Amino acid sequence: MSEQLSAEELGRLRKLLEIEEIRQLGVLYSQYLDHDYLEQLVELFAEDATCEFGPYGVWKGRKTIYENYVEVERSSGDNPGPKPFQAMHASVNHWVELTGPDTAVGRRYLLDLLTNRAAEEHPFIWLAVYDEAYRKIDGAWKIQRSSLQFLWPQKHVTGDFPGKFPG
Repeated sequence: MSEQLSAEELGRLRKLLEIEEIRQLGVLYSQYLDHDYLEQLVELFAEDATCEFGPYGVWKGRKTIYENYVEVERSSGDNPGPKPFQAMHASVNHWVELTGPDTAVGRRYLLDLLTNRAAEEHPFIWLAVYDEAYRKIDGAWKIQRSSLQFLWPQKHVTGDFPGKFPG
């Protein structure tokens, strides 16, 4: 096949590559969180990022985001310390829309399961939606804002959720 791509096709391909880079943030987010690689996890966020995490509060700035992940993931429960794969954060249906050359918005569903429950116990902790904004900084996409809209078993949503969709 020696067929050349048209300018329009090249533009669409570039757009798909940008979207895939952003989707990889969601994949790495879940992998790093579930492996307990919190140092790598926070590098996915912009330095001035904001996390709005319902019952867990609002976290501003990478340092605060890291400290709060340590508190939630390593300091809670009967067994403090790293707990790789004590939970699995299945992040699915990641929709991304580029809003500018260095900005984008997206949504992905969270299926949050505990792996240390007995077989007869329900493994789900939360069903939620990540409502996010992304920014390209020095050639790399970062999470600028992550607003986690909790839908089950308790509802914790921001006043503007679900908002206009798609973006």
